[in-house]
Amino acid sequence: MSKRRRKVLKSRIRSPAVRNSGYSDGGASWQKDALRSWHPLRLSSKSDIDANLTTLRNRAADQATNTPLGSAAIVTSTMHAVGAGLRLFPRIPYKLLGLTADEARDWERNTTREFRLWAESKECDWRRRNNFYDLQSIAYATYLTDGDSFALFRRANPSYITSYTLRIQLLEANRVSNPLGPAAMYSEANAWGIEQLNPDNGNHIINGVEVTPDGRLEAYWVSNKVPGDLVDIDGATNWTRIEAFGSCTGLPNMLQVCHDIRAEQYRGVPYLAPVLENLKQIGRYCNAELTAAIIRSFLSIFFTNTQASNSLDNILPSAYGAPDDDHAGEPVVDAAQYKLGPGQLNSLPKGVDVKTVDSSNAQIAYDSYMTHLEKSVAASLNIPYEVLLKCFSSSYSASRGALLQAQDEFKTRRRWFAADFCQPIYEQWLMEAVATGRISCPGFFTDPVKRRAWCSADWFGPTMSILDPIKDVNGAALRVKYGLTTREREAAEMTGSDLEENLEQIAYEQALIKNLGLDIGNPEVLAGSSLTQEGDGEENEKSSAKQT
Repeated sequence: MSKRRRKVLKSRIRSPAVRNSGYSDGGASWQKDALRSWHPLRLSSKSDIDANLTTLRNRAADQATNTPLGSAAIVTSTMHAVGAGLRLFPRIPYKLLGLTADEARDWERNTTREFRLWAESKECDWRRRNNFYDLQSIAYATYLTDGDSFALFRRANPSYITSYTLRIQLLEANRVSNPLGPAAMYSEANAWGIEQLNPDNGNHIINGVEVTPDGRLEAYWVSNKVPGDLVDIDGATNWTRIEAFGSCTGLPNMLQVCHDIRAEQYRGVPYLAPVLENLKQIGRYCNAELTAAIIRSFLSIFFTNTQASNSLDNILPSAYGAPDDDHAGEPVVDAAQYKLGPGQLNSLPKGVDVKTVDSSNAQIAYDSYMTHLEKSVAASLNIPYEVLLKCFSSSYSASRGALLQAQDEFKTRRRWFAADFCQPIYEQWLMEAVATGRISCPGFFTDPVKRRAWCSADWFGPTMSILDPIKDVNGAALRVKYGLTTREREAAEMTGSDLEENLEQIAYEQALIKNLGLDIGNPEVLAGSSLTQEGDGEENEKSSAKQT
């Protein structure tokens, strides 16, 4: 075979194409037209979060303040997760501590009363503006809006109202920042000024959070005012370094309420960050539609001249004695002489007609389009659409499902907040109460296991709305019957009340009814009859639909 022939045969034999596996033909494809120009980068948390934090925080605050949907997201989460404040329920493992059940109950009741003495007073606030439960609401709303919130432990002399020295000072999130300002932090390696070095110890300062070279939290840098604030009269902006933990106790000197979403993250991301663009576009769309609706609501009337355009007066006005041109640009008639009103009769001059502007072309797709956008925002925030918009127009089952899903979201955030804010403050307070002898906790300062046991507590907050109280109460009764929960927990979660106080009050009311000789029926019988009459909410819904 000739050389030429072999060359032709070789050119016709094609080697098999190499095909990649996994995501190569899917989300990682570089060949598909839809993905060819898509080149996102996932860098460090400092590049992805900290470099954009100021912009995110400013835009999130604007949406939470000036738009209905952004405000609803913050207010709804704050109301259901914290509400009027999380309440303390001490739960000590009394067997570990060598106590009986009655002794443990007495200790818990006494500790709760003593804590209320401090928490319900505005003296617990460094600024003397709010009590402990109000501080919770402020800290939680700030955490959602700014991405994190900070609380500083302070001390003040005891007063007539409270015998404790512990005070809580809430801080604006943007007061925790890098010292000396962005100009001093700028470098070629760090163009955004997000990270700088502490020359005294070589630690890294990332957006006001100082960490060791290997990433351990060391301190916070807090300015005396919000950097760049022109209204504050405190003079030049100065920063104070606050150790994150006490050198002797190891307890925190400052709390950061934050939920990390990255492994090496030190500052929080605003709650509205994933939906900021959608919220802004929704706001613009709503404003545009509102303006259009207002314009369409106006009744515009135009007076027109119906005289023939080929009359001699119109063709040669100056030659045939027509009026001069001084009034040529004026309206055909004086609109002030005519009125709009019920039964109003107006006589127009000869040759004058009236025309109106049609205002009936409203945007018929507005509602469905807005509903779709609002649902996408609600899904991104992990809040059911019905709960976010306070719109329960679906069936009983759908509304109940939305409430249960929302309850899971709010309970999770409540646990995060209690662990970051409420529990550390309670532990600081309890340490002072034990040190001053107001509460007895044997082994508190000598055994860390016992100290943790004495500090054990639950935090219960507001409950979700109940669509069918009888059904929920029956479910709670069954959970208690089969040992899945306790009466005390059900009372706290369903009504936010204390079981022991409820039973004591019920006993008092029953004794009072008996002493007064009244007969108002057996509560259990009345509850049973109500159940027979009311029935299941879903069954009522089905029967109503059948009748319709």
